[in-house]
Amino acid sequence: MTAEPRARGGGGEDCQVLLNQMKEITGIQDSAFLLAALKAADGDLMEAVTFLTEDPAPEAVQSPAAAEPSDWEGSVVGKQLAQDVSAVPAPHNQDNFCPANTVRPLESQTSLSAERDAAERPQDTHSAENKNRSKRKRCEVWGESPKQNDWRRAGDWPVGMKNIGNTCWFSAVIQSLFQLPEFRRLVLGYSLPQNVLESCHSHTGKRNIAFMQELQCLFALMLGTWRKFVDPSAALELLRDLFRSPEQPQQDVSEFTHKLLDWLEDAFQLAVNVTSSGDKSENPMVQLFYGTFLTEGVHEGNTFSKIETFGQYPLQVNGYQNLNECLEGAMVEGEMDEATASQSVKYGQERWFTKLPPVLTFELSRFEFNQSLGQPEKIHTKLEFPQTMYMDRYLYCNKDVIQMKREEMKRLKEKMVTLQQKLERYMEYGSGPARFPLPDMLQYVLEFIATKPAVAVCSAQSSQTTLLHSQAKPRVLDMLSQPNGIQERTDTRTEDEAFFVANPSLQQNSSVELEPAVSPAELSERPAPHVVSEEELNLVQTCLQRWRNEIEQDVQDLKESIARINLSIKQMYCDPLLQQVPYRLHAVLVHEGQANAGHYWAFIYDPPRKRWLKYNDILVTESSWEELERESFGGLRNASAYCLMYISDQVSRAGADEDEGPEARQFQKEVEALSPELKHYIQEDNWRLEQEAEEWDEEQSCKIPQMEPSPTSELQDLSSESGPEQSSACEQSVRTLSSEHARIAKEQTAKAIANTADAYEKNGVEAALCEAFHEEYSRLYLLSKETPTPQNDARLQHVLIYFLQNNAPQQVVERTLLEQFADKNLSYDERSISIMKVARAKLSEIGPDDVDMEEYKRWHEDYSLFRKVSIYLLTGLELYQNRKYQESLTYLIYAYQSNTKLLLKGTNRGVSESLIALYRRKCLLKLNEVAASLFVSCEEAHVSEGVSILNELIIPCMHLMNNFEISKEDLDAIEVMRNRWCSYLGREDMDAKVQMKLGELLPRLLDGSTEVVVLKEPPKIRPNSPYDLCSRFAAVMESIHGASAVAVQ
Repeated sequence: MTAEPRARGGGGEDCQVLLNQMKEITGIQDSAFLLAALKAADGDLMEAVTFLTEDPAPEAVQSPAAAEPSDWEGSVVGKQLAQDVSAVPAPHNQDNFCPANTVRPLESQTSLSAERDAAERPQDTHSAENKNRSKRKRCEVWGESPKQNDWRRAGDWPVGMKNIGNTCWFSAVIQSLFQLPEFRRLVLGYSLPQNVLESCHSHTGKRNIAFMQELQCLFALMLGTWRKFVDPSAALELLRDLFRSPEQPQQDVSEFTHKLLDWLEDAFQLAVNVTSSGDKSENPMVQLFYGTFLTEGVHEGNTFSKIETFGQYPLQVNGYQNLNECLEGAMVEGEMDEATASQSVKYGQERWFTKLPPVLTFELSRFEFNQSLGQPEKIHTKLEFPQTMYMDRYLYCNKDVIQMKREEMKRLKEKMVTLQQKLERYMEYGSGPARFPLPDMLQYVLEFIATKPAVAVCSAQSSQTTLLHSQAKPRVLDMLSQPNGIQERTDTRTEDEAFFVANPSLQQNSSVELEPAVSPAELSERPAPHVVSEEELNLVQTCLQRWRNEIEQDVQDLKESIARINLSIKQMYCDPLLQQVPYRLHAVLVHEGQANAGHYWAFIYDPPRKRWLKYNDILVTESSWEELERESFGGLRNASAYCLMYISDQVSRAGADEDEGPEARQFQKEVEALSPELKHYIQEDNWRLEQEAEEWDEEQSCKIPQMEPSPTSELQDLSSESGPEQSSACEQSVRTLSSEHARIAKEQTAKAIANTADAYEKNGVEAALCEAFHEEYSRLYLLSKETPTPQNDARLQHVLIYFLQNNAPQQVVERTLLEQFADKNLSYDERSISIMKVARAKLSEIGPDDVDMEEYKRWHEDYSLFRKVSIYLLTGLELYQNRKYQESLTYLIYAYQSNTKLLLKGTNRGVSESLIALYRRKCLLKLNEVAASLFVSCEEAHVSEGVSILNELIIPCMHLMNNFEISKEDLDAIEVMRNRWCSYLGREDMDAKVQMKLGELLPRLLDGSTEVVVLKEPPKIRPNSPYDLCSRFAAVMESIHGASAVAVQ
């Protein structure tokens, strides 16, 4: 993701898109600060985000990298092993390492820490700011409790709404209404005199008043809460009777909005009746949401006219391409020609708006009843709608002008059809089943008669036979090198091959000689006339050329005429006189899924920010018109808009004038204007939030993480030794972890000790330790510089190879190696025991001032996590190859999540992310096939097993994958899986119980923004020997890449 300016000059727009993505990912709204980070990362989005969201790695600041083998003598370990041993020559590639005179000894650690503190101090402000800002995430991962900042509202950012069980429709509608300032004021200012409250005895009246009061409280919290999202449970409790039956858990947005507006209208009518009894025109709900239209028509020769009131105007989607076509189809039905009204035409009518409401809502009928299946189906066809809608062409006051334009439009369309039919006769010429463009056919005949007979070129062919044979292969090679040839080969690649092409480091060098693809028969001469005279040739060529020119001119004239008519049709209503009543798009309510189940969310325009925002349950994220188009127009996926809210230009301007200042200031003004009871309600809720935060802090301080045990705690359980007693708990845990790594490498350490027999006999134990230390360091250093191959990852062989490849500080490398010689498991013989005791004595002389033990601990924790990721990956791949997809997916998910933490610190800290992602995706698709096959079998046991796989593995994995940085391949895979389950809706071969289960599953499958994703950690498998681990790695990689195994050194 590098910000490169586009060739067409869209660099500024691209930069803004990147800034918006950074705002969404990090939660930081300071554009100047984000731009500075983007520039510092050279336009790389992910590097900039990492810089903003991650604490700087301590080891990267002024820490000396691990030195070459000849450099360690000047360090603390070198001083402790003060022997006169000649240095082994350094490897050839020395450019990546510091010269000996730049490596500072461990004694300078105090000054080094001071320099590091000074270097990190300027970043403290930004780090604090990032931690205080709330990063909007799709879901809480791994079942961990959300952090406090994930509860809290970020400044003036709009709040989300909790989904308490298939209530996303409520969130979509209420958020759309709340963001209308006029409606918000009406609700928050609603009050009834005490005598009216006491005199209201009907169940409906009491229910409406109670609902209005709960809606008031909900709106008050949405204004003044400190929470990131609010809980609408109290208001929803009163809406229970809106549900038709328990079998239909999700409510249609349009139907719900109808009933909601009815309730609100009745509640406000109680207040209106206090001053003007029974006058609905004074009802503010009627004034805000209701309009009138006039219907004029003819039926059986009789004319009629009537005025009707509307709230939400229904529009059909089928057969139309955009919103204006839908409205035109709804406003005119049949023929209204007065000359024929009393004769042939039996029915026709026109509708004209006589009064438009300030808030104009269109219902897009996206569902129709399938008579053959006996159930509703969703219409997925694409329907475009504009950001600004001009309603002049539908107003009664413009009736005469519009009728003339409709007649002109009808004439133009009829002419267009005629011209297109003429053009089609030219472009699809012929009397048989195969039709071709007539100009091309004439051109082919011209080429045919101009071709010389085969006899004329026979002698020339025979004289050039040798030349043809010598040139045939190069011509074929040239042909195969053309883009078409490349495209054909590319299209036949499997996903595996595409992955390895994109990762050349995982691919073996190979060369394949291209063979000619054209046989000698295909090189024969083209057809030609047997006999043609010069006179005949000239005559036919003249006629054909003239006819071809005439036809080409006819075709060009037809195309130009069609283009002119198209332009006239598009500009028919562009008259400024017909653009006096603009309506701005305020909200788009979106549904994803099928007719029986799905998920709802809303896009709402935010005037102060001049941006579209996406309200998806508890998540409120910055969006764009482009994203709205993709998710709302339909035609591409199962998501499409079916409720549009437009607001009049006067309302839009009034709202913009109000919100000229920051939104927080406007909300604060509205909070100050609230009644004392609502203010107190907000204060109490914010106080409860503080109490919850304090209780959470107390719980977390005593809580031991259960989902992902730290490497230290795991190794404490596994280690057979407690380590030497230390003065601090930190050093104790570090010693336990590093001791485990020493135990893993004990065979390699023992081999190094065995090679020092001569030095031990001649010069004593200290000389033997020094030689073994130096030889082992040099061996590991050389291994760390070898070029990696697909089947060999040297980092698995030894902890120091991992440290050296990641430029760990020299002090960390040296102490780790010394600890390996101090491992008490090396009690093979007298020499090993003697070297172990000397190494332990040297180790005890290195004090805490010489080595930063916190930094030392972090490096060992990283390597422990790296081994864990590698083991999970290998186990997952082995299980995948054995078709054990359930077990494999769990290992691959954990490998990916843990590996992500490592990669944040450097690309060489973890394993190939693309490799894990590829097989996680393949495994998920395979497992989805298994679960779907079990489910459609309709056998109770199989159905339950399929549902269990879906709930426990597939859905959690999909939600973990579906984050801000999801790849296109993962997104496509998720869409394929969702579509498969949606396709089972309404199948006749499924009984009602299975369909009911499917209805319960689909909302979770389509959206899990409110879910806490919990996955059981797979069984732990830790081979102690690096030889075992490397052998498994080589075998698995060989089967994947087709590479030959390599011996572990």
